[in-house]
Amino acid sequence: MLGACASAPASEIPVPQPASRAETPVPPANATSSAITEADLRARLFAYAADSMLGREAGTPGNVKATDYIAAELRRIGLEPAGDGGTFFQTVPLVARGPDPRSSLAAGGTALALWREWAPLPSIASLFPFDGSLEVTDAPVIYGGRVGAREPAVTAEQARGKIVVLAAPVGESGQPDWQFWTHGGLDRFPGAAAVAIATLDISPPGILGFLQSPQEAIASPATATPTPFGLLVTRAAAERLLGKPLDGLAPGAAGTTVTARVRFLESSSPFPARNVVAVLRGGDPAVAGQYVAIGGHSDHVGLAAEPVDHDSLRAYNRVMRPRGADSEDEAPPTAAQWAQIRQLRDSLRRAGPVRRDSVFNGADDDGSGVVGMLEIAQHLASLATKPRRSTLFVFHTAEEKGLYGAQWFTDHPTVPRDSIVAQVNIDMIGRGGASDLPEGGPGYVQLIGSRRLSTELGDLVEAVNERGGHGMRFDYQYDANGHPDQYYCRSDHYEYARFGIPVVFLSTGGHQDYHQLTDEPQYIDYAQLLRVTRFIEDVAVTIANQDHRLVVDGPTPDPQGSCVQ
Repeated sequence: MLGACASAPASEIPVPQPASRAETPVPPANATSSAITEADLRARLFAYAADSMLGREAGTPGNVKATDYIAAELRRIGLEPAGDGGTFFQTVPLVARGPDPRSSLAAGGTALALWREWAPLPSIASLFPFDGSLEVTDAPVIYGGRVGAREPAVTAEQARGKIVVLAAPVGESGQPDWQFWTHGGLDRFPGAAAVAIATLDISPPGILGFLQSPQEAIASPATATPTPFGLLVTRAAAERLLGKPLDGLAPGAAGTTVTARVRFLESSSPFPARNVVAVLRGGDPAVAGQYVAIGGHSDHVGLAAEPVDHDSLRAYNRVMRPRGADSEDEAPPTAAQWAQIRQLRDSLRRAGPVRRDSVFNGADDDGSGVVGMLEIAQHLASLATKPRRSTLFVFHTAEEKGLYGAQWFTDHPTVPRDSIVAQVNIDMIGRGGASDLPEGGPGYVQLIGSRRLSTELGDLVEAVNERGGHGMRFDYQYDANGHPDQYYCRSDHYEYARFGIPVVFLSTGGHQDYHQLTDEPQYIDYAQLLRVTRFIEDVAVTIANQDHRLVVDGPTPDPQGSCVQ
């Protein structure tokens, strides 16, 4: 799942018994059966999330190796290639885009210091809608109000050609909140020259390092819709731009003028970023030209800069970061917490020697989804009677970098976009136990987006669970409008939903190993992975066999707008 830190209360979660470190023997690929089985899921995942895959980061040798593995399996299973030029691959033109250190910004003729007072904001798929470069001379400044506030804001016409300054949103505590993207409204000013958000000085320290580093992006954005350039500024810099204090300022107030020359420099990787796309043809010629899309992402986050002690990290995360990268910033451990960390570390050490670790294996994120898709593909291909509609399998790349693989596929689909009747997204389906989440346990599944575009789809998912006796326990809390975790906007399904395609996103949720070096296949609950995979297949087949397309009765987003949950 796309990494974006979100605040959540830490909770006491039971510590499980340490798993054995013994590597599960991986049988040859052709040993997998046509049935969806626990043994096959395990064998596939130990191969796909192995250290030899180098963390599968898009645009690196590891993801090339991973996508080669997926394509070889799809070919062996007997699916049709549906990528570019009769292949299984669709190349996504990723580039590394970094800020030009010669960029400059001046307010009322006085220069502001890059990185200390302001920073350019890169475009990151649906989270940040900004793009391009900023070259203006004496552009007027206008105050646009507070991000996400209900107070009247300036109109798009008032903002046209201007630098719009937005104050930081206010969180539940009543204090300014740096997580401005969760409040929406950043695409209200399509004709503005730039939008400057006063959050730089209250953002976590890691944010500045992120902004200074090159980030992957699509080389030629598919959208032709003009979007303003994005800036993060300190509160003091915002007040210099406006020429007056923010407190008590009314939206629409005029500020000073800005002269700026800001741009990003691009370079491409020698290793391709590739979606893997395949089709299982439907059995009913009348509707075989329609597709039920099943998707998961092939990539993860690569390698750590330096190896760490695996057991110490896992013990620390269990006590201090129960939601992995989504945990809130923790205070230093207390004496009691250090004692608990040492006790857990020692219990893990008894299972084997000290192990230095530098590979983000991504067994759950999203190795679990990939192997589940392969098992579904193999089972459906073995059936004498195929589902009526065709099944489209899309293994997206670069989800972790900003949903770029799914964005590219839906902007440049290899089948007619309006022939896709639904998209079932699978991301992290291998955990969900009580040791991972307080509400977890057998059959626990988070459902996102299932009724946002099609009430019928949401009802169908519920009915499949009942009719099939799957025993799934659905958690809808993360689908709530405005939920701080923003899961609806953080995985590949949204790139389909923006075009009005009904979607359902299934996940067993976060855990201590999310986006950590410790997300490894020995910690997966294979009984849970089997249960969820079989349920997902039943949902997809039920959609494929309906006598009509799903009814879309929900609002369709602007395909080029930013996602707001």
